[in-house]
Amino acid sequence: MPVIALSENKKTALLILIAFVFSFSVRFIWVGQFNTYDNFKFNDEFMINTNDGYYFAEGARDILKGSHEPNDLSPVEVVASMLTAFFAKILPVSFETLIFYLPAFLGSLVVVPIILIGRSFHKIEVGFIAALIGSIAWSYYNRTMVGYYDTDMLNIVFPTLLLWSLIWAIRTKEEKYLLFTGLEIIAYRWWYPQSYALEFAFFTIIALYTLYLFTKKQEIRYELKLMATIMLAMVNLPIIVRLAFVVGIYFVAKMELALKYLYAILGVTVVVFVFTGGLGPIVAQLKGYVFREANTVASDGLNLQFFSVMQTVREAGQIPFGTFADRISGHTVSFILAIIGYIWFALKHPALWIALPMVGLGFMAYGIPGVVSGGGLRFTIYAVPAMALGVAYLIVELSRRIASEVMQKQHTKAGEYIIASVLTLLVLIPNIKHIQEYKVPTVFEKQEVQTLDKFKNIAAREDYVVTWWDYGYPIRYYSDVKTLVDGGKHSGVVNFAPSFILTSPIQSAANLARLEVEYTEKQFDKDNATKMASSTIEQMTLDYGFKNANDFLDSLETDIKLPPKTRDVYLYLPFRMMSIFPTVALFSNLDLHSGQEKRKLFFYKGAIYKNENGILSLGQGITFDSKTNVVSFGNDQKTQIKYFIVTQVDNSGKSNVQTQMINESSQISLIYMKSYNAMLVVNDAVLASTYVRLFVLENYDKNLFEPVILDPLTKIYRLKM
Repeated sequence: MPVIALSENKKTALLILIAFVFSFSVRFIWVGQFNTYDNFKFNDEFMINTNDGYYFAEGARDILKGSHEPNDLSPVEVVASMLTAFFAKILPVSFETLIFYLPAFLGSLVVVPIILIGRSFHKIEVGFIAALIGSIAWSYYNRTMVGYYDTDMLNIVFPTLLLWSLIWAIRTKEEKYLLFTGLEIIAYRWWYPQSYALEFAFFTIIALYTLYLFTKKQEIRYELKLMATIMLAMVNLPIIVRLAFVVGIYFVAKMELALKYLYAILGVTVVVFVFTGGLGPIVAQLKGYVFREANTVASDGLNLQFFSVMQTVREAGQIPFGTFADRISGHTVSFILAIIGYIWFALKHPALWIALPMVGLGFMAYGIPGVVSGGGLRFTIYAVPAMALGVAYLIVELSRRIASEVMQKQHTKAGEYIIASVLTLLVLIPNIKHIQEYKVPTVFEKQEVQTLDKFKNIAAREDYVVTWWDYGYPIRYYSDVKTLVDGGKHSGVVNFAPSFILTSPIQSAANLARLEVEYTEKQFDKDNATKMASSTIEQMTLDYGFKNANDFLDSLETDIKLPPKTRDVYLYLPFRMMSIFPTVALFSNLDLHSGQEKRKLFFYKGAIYKNENGILSLGQGITFDSKTNVVSFGNDQKTQIKYFIVTQVDNSGKSNVQTQMINESSQISLIYMKSYNAMLVVNDAVLASTYVRLFVLENYDKNLFEPVILDPLTKIYRLKM
């Protein structure tokens, strides 16, 4: 075969090219599915499908523009934004095309280190098969598909490249791999600052390997140099300092004199590592994703209790074993075979045990039931390369053994290729099937983005938009305004105010909207920030002369004195927020001193799924008898509604509302949003909320708000105070 006749380097390059083209091409399945779907395009360009992508896009946009507003949180110094801006300058494609296809291109680069790892064990066919499987595995595809413009584009490429470098370092003991390893760690951290924990895990396994060699009385001088290099590359110092350390240790390691002082050199690096805060980030990440027992988090000072955001983030939640296995290998059977293959591979070639940090981090997604809670979906991606190598090794070894047993000697090699191809296809099929079925939508649809584009010409760049954090980055990108919360700024402390504004009565919402914006701007002033409490709510409580934050919040229902207005404030109210309204309410519906639920809120969004003789089935066991006006919750609870409200959007986009009083003493009302085929079941507290009043009913206080844009999917109001 022609490939066999090639030199090792040319064969490697050809296999990398084939694997890359395969990986990149498979990602066009989504494009083919939605190429004619206009709602996923803006200005005839596909939009991206991850919220966080708009963060980096905002930074790249401002880099290209050459300016941004003070305190707008634009990531102009973040590497992903800088790299995107660089590509935008040199490539002859539009900015939207670039950010849409860049994840597919950069993500597919993972085939390079995977194939090189296979080659390092003289099993390039294993690396090739692993590259095909790993590059399109469920979780890896999900986070590197077209439109998934995020740091995940390279978050697995870098550690897999680091794994290759460490394997070569251990196997060859050549000084150049010390330099490669150090530079890869620096590049990885430069791209993704949260890489710290994985880097430390790699250091730990190298340290354990060195200890093993020491107990066996084997030579460990090279391993000591490798440990020192890794630690110097990891120290919590500026990148230029770490770069100087790595280059310096490389040249020192080549000196014969240095061999006498290796333990001293390693000791110094450990001291530098610890004193620069080396253990801090690791502890913080463990607290954030593994140990999440508390539902609330406390602030300093008044010891206010805020809801913990980690309780609502799906990617950080416990997942079923089947989902865990599917996301790593495409199928539970493939996953089990991958584990067997990895263990077999590592037993035959012990250097592959170095991949355990990535395997362990990936398996942290599931955790240890009853011992350690799972980290959630986000971690599965890390186990993909090692498990792909495992199942590929199993395929190659089984193919060789089966072919040698059942085929004539002269046909053994051809038989191996045929069997390996069939087995590889069997592993690929569930992953490709997933890709065909994974029809993830864009973050916003065309009409919503058109609204934001229109809004950009209304609001000033210094103005604030109050909305939920899910929409923060896209709003900043398309409308070029400021937001209180976004995908990176949404702790329980900062989420409290937007949640309160959206779910409280209009007067309270208006007062806090003005206060929160002005206090947020004060926090950006270093002189003011040092004098302020850790939360804006606490500072407001103190400034208004209260000792109890709940009493301060109650005072917002009155006409309190507000700080001078420095900019306009807008409320962004999308229809899509209805699906998460109960989650939004969680962040402010609590007693700030006890952390307990403050008031009973009931909000259910359903539809008319069935109509049997006037009995309307609304889903989730909820029915409405249109003859008696009784809503039933399952078989146990029934109540006559207070109001029956019908809304319908006219041709101008305005909601026409008809309200019928049924039972004044009831606490439950029914809202039929006819144009949306949506039925809302709400209690009085929700009916009085700002979101329901302004979006659903368009019933606003003209002294407090004025409508700016009233579209069926999005309504924007300006605060008049």
